[in-house]
Amino acid sequence: MSDWTQKLPEAARQYISGRRLDEVECLVSDLNGVAKGKAMPASKFGKQKYFHLPNSIFAQTITGDYADMPDESEFTEPDMVLVPDFTTATAVPWSIDATLQVIHDVNDQAGNPVAMAPRNVLKRVVKFYADRGWKPIVAPEMEFYIVARNIDANQPIIPPVGRSGRRMMANQAYSMSAVDEYGKVIDDIYDFAEAQGFEIDGIVQEGGAGQVELNLSHGDPVNLADEVFYFKRLIREAALRHDCFATFMAKPIEGEPGSAMHIHQSVIDASTGRNIFVDGKGKETAAFRHFIGGMQTYLPAVVALMAPYVNSYRRYVPDFAAPINLEWGRDNRTTGLRVPISPTAARRLENRLPGMDCNPYLGMVATMVCGYLGLVEEREPRPEKTGNAYIDSEELPTTLGDALDLFSDCAPVREVLTPEFCDIYEAVKRNEYKEFLQVISPWEREHLLLNV
Repeated sequence: MSDWTQKLPEAARQYISGRRLDEVECLVSDLNGVAKGKAMPASKFGKQKYFHLPNSIFAQTITGDYADMPDESEFTEPDMVLVPDFTTATAVPWSIDATLQVIHDVNDQAGNPVAMAPRNVLKRVVKFYADRGWKPIVAPEMEFYIVARNIDANQPIIPPVGRSGRRMMANQAYSMSAVDEYGKVIDDIYDFAEAQGFEIDGIVQEGGAGQVELNLSHGDPVNLADEVFYFKRLIREAALRHDCFATFMAKPIEGEPGSAMHIHQSVIDASTGRNIFVDGKGKETAAFRHFIGGMQTYLPAVVALMAPYVNSYRRYVPDFAAPINLEWGRDNRTTGLRVPISPTAARRLENRLPGMDCNPYLGMVATMVCGYLGLVEEREPRPEKTGNAYIDSEELPTTLGDALDLFSDCAPVREVLTPEFCDIYEAVKRNEYKEFLQVISPWEREHLLLNV
């Protein structure tokens, strides 16, 4: 085997041991979290140190259209340099032939990180923490729906027929029998994850019909964003094996709960390993307050990163354990910011705003930049909310257009994330929003065709 295979993680080496490695998939996340890249024979991959893709992949919308690039590069589409990060190499266990997938870093031709690349944006935010002697820790929760195949966009999405021969319709949160209904899909998710070297912390039935929550262990933000990026692909493939779809839409089914990517977060002192949210006596610190204060101050400006599509805002409704506010509280799921029950050394804050439809790198970016700004600016939070926070709570932006206006106007966030990234992200999202507003919906045809 080639020398480069010696750089692979243990799980990847075990996967190709004794097998003829056929292909390598070179992957990059675009702004929407869609995997872009190229596949090549393993023999060719081993002979090249880097690869190329045009920078226009970061101007592509979810529909395949292109937003206007911020400068003359839109006309020339210069190549970017893709450098493999071998620590991310993992199996493609659903492939017939032995195949690896590798996430690549994205640089310009001078070797500088491309500011528009989501993974680079997350690395930049992590470095801001590191420069202060801090190390952020995150743990994401992944919610998604297993649904019947849907090849007609005019038809509603419905739950699949389960093992019992009946369609999942009742909301049975945490039901073990509900999980068993699509147990073969869950089994393949576990098997694929094991082959890829990923650890699943737990899987439960969520509140929606066919809705599942998968939890990952806490760790480094870039590593966890990589895992979520991979898991989305893994889960889709597991569902397809059993003639159904897995969807990460924020609100795929009317009247059912939305799907979130809740992010648990803490910050440790890089030199001591101590959680800076508590002191030596286990009491919550000023840093803990300031982190919450930063979230309350700046989260409105980054909602466009956590809720990136028109559909995302259908999730923000009360009484579905979904956030509609920026309140914080202890073990209170009506607040957008929740302090879970935990040992004092594991004190953390759960951001309940990100939807599962967001780019995992940018979901991490959104929550971390707000906490960072709160720490450095020493922002004080509002008083803790007890009781039902759905009542008389500050609301979030209710449309993608409103969220993009707030994103565009926030100078501190733009400074950390770079104007280059913020401008192209806003351009892509405004293009998508404009396209959506031009679509004539079934509701309009049903109620306006003959009534007005």
